[in-house]
Amino acid sequence: MSDHIDFSGAEFTGPVIGKAEYRQQAPAPTATNALPSRTAGFTGRDEELARLRDALNPAAGSATPQAVLVAAVSGLGGVGKTALAVEAAYAARAEGWFPGGVLVVDLHGYDDAPVTADQALQSLLRALGVEPQHIPVLADERAGLFRSLLAERDALLILADNASSPDQVRPLLPGGDRHRVLVTSRDRLSQLGARLLSLEQLTPEAAYALLDRALRIADPGDHRIPDEAEAAARVADLCGHLPLALQIAAALLAEDPERTVAELAGELSTSYDRLAVLDDGDRSVRATFDLSYRRLPAQQARLLRLLALAPGPEVSEEVAAVLVDAETPPLRDLAALARAHLVRRGSGRGLWRLHDLVRAFAVGVVDAEAGLRREGEAARLRVMASYVRSARSADDRLRWTPGRPEPELFAHTAQALAWLDRERPGLVAAVLWGAEKPYAESAIALASYLAEYCDWRRHFDDKITASRAAQAAAHRIGNRSGEAGLGLNLGNALQMVGRVEEAIEAYTRAREVFKSLGNRQAEAMAWNNLGVCEHKTGRVREAIEAHTRAYRLFQDVGDRKYEATAWNHLGAALAAAGRLEEAIKAHIRACVLAQAVGYRRYEGGAWHNLGTALWQQGRIGAAIEAFTEAMKVHDEYEDWYRMGQALGNLAHVHLSQGDIAEARDCLLKAADAYTRVGAPAEAAEVRASADALTAPVTSTGTPAPGGPPGRTAGSGPLGSRPPGAPGSAGR
Repeated sequence: MSDHIDFSGAEFTGPVIGKAEYRQQAPAPTATNALPSRTAGFTGRDEELARLRDALNPAAGSATPQAVLVAAVSGLGGVGKTALAVEAAYAARAEGWFPGGVLVVDLHGYDDAPVTADQALQSLLRALGVEPQHIPVLADERAGLFRSLLAERDALLILADNASSPDQVRPLLPGGDRHRVLVTSRDRLSQLGARLLSLEQLTPEAAYALLDRALRIADPGDHRIPDEAEAAARVADLCGHLPLALQIAAALLAEDPERTVAELAGELSTSYDRLAVLDDGDRSVRATFDLSYRRLPAQQARLLRLLALAPGPEVSEEVAAVLVDAETPPLRDLAALARAHLVRRGSGRGLWRLHDLVRAFAVGVVDAEAGLRREGEAARLRVMASYVRSARSADDRLRWTPGRPEPELFAHTAQALAWLDRERPGLVAAVLWGAEKPYAESAIALASYLAEYCDWRRHFDDKITASRAAQAAAHRIGNRSGEAGLGLNLGNALQMVGRVEEAIEAYTRAREVFKSLGNRQAEAMAWNNLGVCEHKTGRVREAIEAHTRAYRLFQDVGDRKYEATAWNHLGAALAAAGRLEEAIKAHIRACVLAQAVGYRRYEGGAWHNLGTALWQQGRIGAAIEAFTEAMKVHDEYEDWYRMGQALGNLAHVHLSQGDIAEARDCLLKAADAYTRVGAPAEAAEVRASADALTAPVTSTGTPAPGGPPGRTAGSGPLGSRPPGAPGSAGR
């Protein structure tokens, strides 16, 4: 302004006093380079960082500006969204992509009082140098001024951290395509039309690297992570490979240089409350999750708590419905929790899973309040009852023979297997609930209903786990019959994985209990299974005696179905003793009995063993017919493991006749069958035999790598439901 006033030509009628004010207008401060510091130990996000750099690159986005106007990084609390966004912003600034600077605003979206869009605009306008008195009062005017100022500036990056809703972000969007906005949120903000990036937990390797890097930042000479690599991997696993948890674990180790990694791993694994350990006084995994949990509507919060109580690592939508006591799955609530990254899709359609630490958090919420504990207990009882009902029906379908009542829930074997395949981890985990008295009887029944399925799919480790747990539950409540029946199932699984002496011990103990209880049918089962083990250990005479005892006991109680199994096993033992004619008669007797009672699946095993005996006797045509009949049954029941065995044995028959092409074809089909059932070792073995068919042929016409046909495991040992349990008739 001028330093004088010109009064020339003016008329004054009285005294005049002149007063002048001089103001010097200084520019308002700006904050366009306010990036926070980088996270110590940041690692393992190369792919995600590359995707963000592509979204932020003005040149890369010039052709389709709307696709990259906003990049939204979402993920579970503590997964490292802010760290990734800050790292991307530093990288973009280093490239010179944003000469106008970087604006940063924390929207505190999950706090009790989130920052509104109006408040965020006020903060951003001040960062751009607008004086408070010049900031409009109305929200629309603030947004208009913000866009106008940005239109006059060079390319600028806006980092909107910790948003909880699209409404917090929309008013912050620039009007043109020159600038970029990078948003982080625990929710998937798909409404923004942004390039979306969902951030998952770190890989085990990246989690290990984060621990090591964080400790070396604190002390370059700290070698505890590589020195205790196995314990470090365990700590990373117990932290769920979640960056926040890993950073806290590293801080706990850094503040106590004498503490070993193994000690921390032990504390995390044995602590009743793992989240209490993951708290370094400044950061807390529980507090981070609590911010997300407290924002959930009541119905979604209830679903999250109950999902955490479900057995197994994944929860099907069917089980989710049972948990919340609903007729239909809570799909809308599941989708909402997924958008909040509190649950995620599982390994298959209709399956959901929780991060390990989210599950621990939700279980802690339940444990902290008596009312929620009662709610959770009721939900677990519903799940167990539902599992028992469905597993019983599925088992009935697998064991079904014509003339018996149709199973309740599954019209076809394929349906029963599909349900069992999907629910298997949860079913096995539910059996472990039998350690608690309210679930003991249900666990006994559930383990028994799973036995046949585990044989079909060759899940012998699961069968051992479930049988042992349920057997212990039966022992605790004094259910001797159930304990012995589970001993049969345990012995079956043990002998199938080669632990034959342990199987003999289990069978012998079960046999004595059944004998003392007067259960002759179950005693016969034990004798029959003992004979299988005796045969495997080379004690053929003892095997013949055991199977003879078994079929006579089955005859006494009128059980023709399981009499067929005893004859089949007896035939195998007789053949091993060189008594081929008797063996063939025994296998034919088994086939006839199985056909008579409609025991179709077991009939396949009898045909298979008959084929082997016929081949050994030199009756090649009859042997091929028998193996073909066996394969028809295996195909009918989608029993691919036994199909592989039958094809392998048929290949040996063809080889004995010098028909290498047919043999090779059978072996390759056998490899495919083994692959379908998840038996890679067997698949590799028969493929190797197929490859070996170019080797010289022996004088008998059989290639050197080959061997005689074997008997099928399809004839299998006998298992048991708990005697007297619903659905156990005919066992």
